[in-house]
This record gives sequence, structure tokens and C-alpha cells, in this order.
Amino acid sequence: MPWIQLKINTTSQLAEQISEQLEATGAVSVTFQDNQDTPVFEPLPGETPLWNNTDVIGLYNVDTDIDELKKRLNLAQYSYAITQLEDKNWEREWMDNFHPMQFGRRLWICPSWCDVREPDAVNVLLDPGLAFGTGTHPTTALCLTWLDNLDLQGKTIIDYGCGSGILAIAALKLGAKQAIGIDIDPQALQASRDNAERNQVNDKLTLYLAKDRPTDLVADVVVANILAGPLKELAPDITSLVKTEGDLGLSGILTDQAESVTLAYRPYFQLDPIATQEEWCRITGKRYAQSNPQHSDNN
Repeated sequence: MPWIQLKINTTSQLAEQISEQLEATGAVSVTFQDNQDTPVFEPLPGETPLWNNTDVIGLYNVDTDIDELKKRLNLAQYSYAITQLEDKNWEREWMDNFHPMQFGRRLWICPSWCDVREPDAVNVLLDPGLAFGTGTHPTTALCLTWLDNLDLQGKTIIDYGCGSGILAIAALKLGAKQAIGIDIDPQALQASRDNAERNQVNDKLTLYLAKDRPTDLVADVVVANILAGPLKELAPDITSLVKTEGDLGLSGILTDQAESVTLAYRPYFQLDPIATQEEWCRITGKRYAQSNPQHSDNN
């Protein structure tokens, strides 16, 4: 059936209060939307940050009395818009926004409801879900392209901050012998487990909460697609996971953060030229047999 949508423009300080008012007046759903395309980076654990200029959007049944709703919410004090939404299959509408995507030469990420475009390619079946990582974000795309260009045959990979498991699963499909996923969120581990089963590689994937991982883990390849702050803070820990002459890939880094991240890893890795996509970048390199004395003073 059709719906009535009420969009109220407000501030982050008032957004929660308005949300409660919409629910109290019969809204069947309430969502928040950034009004000015302002990114929110690195929220604290348990924090739900909102934008300074926020739209609070309520969805009402089509037979809602609009005049009565305006009075109850005192809408005259806000900048707002009321529109009628046509009847659609919203689940189908959402699904249609996702299509198979190619990374590098061989690798495709395919939603489960889409036909596989290249049956002879390396296809990873992955649906958008609660855990981060579907291939649509530039940082994930940069990591997938890097993995596609590595020789992973018979190697072990660690996906540090595995999220949906997309990088670990892609590495396994590209020939890795074993993958280890590490994350701080139990929901991410469940998503990784589910996606590994869908791709029939669950027998090759081991998952750990970060606090529970073995202290002696090492791998031929380590990829960490998280954020610049944690990458710098965790540099000694992440470095210790990479075998001598092993490969490291880091992303989740804005281009203006690249230099500070490279300083944390340069003593231990022969770094490649930085790869960029939009405002994001990827740092890769190969671990030295020992720390590089020329850069040890920067660590």
C-alpha cells in the first residue's frame, strides 16, 4: 500500500527527541539521514553519532490525518516535507541496488540473488548485511584488487577486522590454503561464518575474537581494512602477524592520513607506492627479514 513520509530537518541534539515524538504519533518506522553528505569517522564503541544537519524521517499509514499530525507535532517550528510514497516491493527495490562487481582480473563479488556473470571466474557470493564489507566501499575494493594480484596458492592469510569475511573468503577462493578472521564484534564473526558456509569454504576459515586469538599466530599475508587510528595503534600487533618476507595490506585510510600510517609500518616493511580510490587509499608492502635501521627511529 502507499505510505506517507514526513521528513523533518533538525540538529543532532534534537533528532532523538523528534524521533520519539514521531513514534508516539504512530510512525511505523523512523530513520535518520545526513542532510549534507557529512562523513562520520571512527565512532567510539557503543556510540551512535548523528550529523549536525540531520533529517528525521517518519513513515505513516496512508490514512493518517495529516492536519491532526501537524498539530500534534507542532510542525510549524520545523523545516519539513510531507510526501506520499508509491506502493512498491521495497525489498526488491533494495536488492536491485546491488549488482555483481569485478575486482582485478579474476574476482567477482555477487549477491546471491543475481546470476553469476562469469562462471569461469572466481566468484564470491556475498549479500549486504549487518557487518561491514560488501565490496561497494573503496577501501574494500582496494583490498580485493590487491588480493586478486597476489599469488595466494597454498598460503595462509589473516583478515584483521574481518567484518563480513569478504577478504578472507575472497583469498580462499583465490587459492589460499587457510584463512583466519579476527574481529572485536561477535556479530562480525557470525556474518563471516555464514558467508563462508555460503561459499563452501567454512572448513578453511578459523575465526577469533581479538581478545581470544592465539598469541603465536603468523601468516604469509595479512590484510587489515579498519581505520587509520587503530592501524597506527595496533602496528606492533599487526606487524607481528606477518611472516618474514610476508605481505601486508592496509586500508580504511583517508589519503591525508597515509603518511602517518606509513611511518608506523616503514621500519618493518618495504612499502609499495600508495594506491588510491576516491579519498581513500591502500598501503601495501613486504616484511623485512629484520627491522630497517634507516627507519627505526620513526617507530
